[in-house]
Amino acid sequence: MTGKKRMSSVSFRFWAFFGALAVVICAGTVGFSAVEGFSLADSFYFSVVTITTVGFGDLHPVTTAGKVLAVMLILMGVGTFMGMIASAADMVLSRREMLQRLEKLNMVIGAFYSEVGNRLLVDFSDCDPKLEEIRQDLLAATKCPDEDFQRISTSLRRHEHAVDIRRVDLGRLRGVLAGKRGFMLRLVENPTLLEHESFTDLLMAVFHLTEELIHREKLGDLPESDMVHLAGDIKRVYGMLVNQWLDYMRYLKTNYPYLFSLAMRTNPFDEEATPVVR
Repeated sequence: MTGKKRMSSVSFRFWAFFGALAVVICAGTVGFSAVEGFSLADSFYFSVVTITTVGFGDLHPVTTAGKVLAVMLILMGVGTFMGMIASAADMVLSRREMLQRLEKLNMVIGAFYSEVGNRLLVDFSDCDPKLEEIRQDLLAATKCPDEDFQRISTSLRRHEHAVDIRRVDLGRLRGVLAGKRGFMLRLVENPTLLEHESFTDLLMAVFHLTEELIHREKLGDLPESDMVHLAGDIKRVYGMLVNQWLDYMRYLKTNYPYLFSLAMRTNPFDEEATPVVR
């Protein structure tokens, strides 16, 4: 079971126990008020201390019906209460484990962009006839306050990323992807990769483009129909790369300012980018 599914299952179990406990307490409150003549406040108080096994002894049932109700409350309520507590503890641990897995996944994403992603972004953006429409937003995304990031990110995700395939050096692109094929295969072996669906989709799209290029012996005289097909594959990868890059930049900015500093200085959309601090 993936981390998200397990977290969802634990959360469902917690709220199921919580709902059942609420029903038991309400039933006890109404019941003790009716058979023992307690006020609603005292009935609620007695129900809670009985279920939690605290039992201060300042209130107790005196009628047979009240005693039977107390026994039923203990039998139904204590197990429900303990189940809710156990589920709450499991939920905290599951969340911690999920955050640790996501941390490792973001390390994998960072390695991917360092080895492959940033180079592809540079090459594809150089062949993007619409890049100037969004370049300023791409540069601002790494510098803007958090409150502006969502607005810029939404605008960029709506943009139809395009690549003029006639300007793409397909032979060079094939060489780059083929050379990184082993590295990407090792990424796929990561057992927690499937927990990050968008990055998994990106990786599969890059693999598909790699296979398409490798299976063509000659790339210099492809028919127009095949060029259109490859252009669609490249466009898919390019759009996914940009969206995942935005998410990764936000993650670095929030969690690792020193890594974000380098990423900002080597922004693949900045023609004047340099790692040298000036």
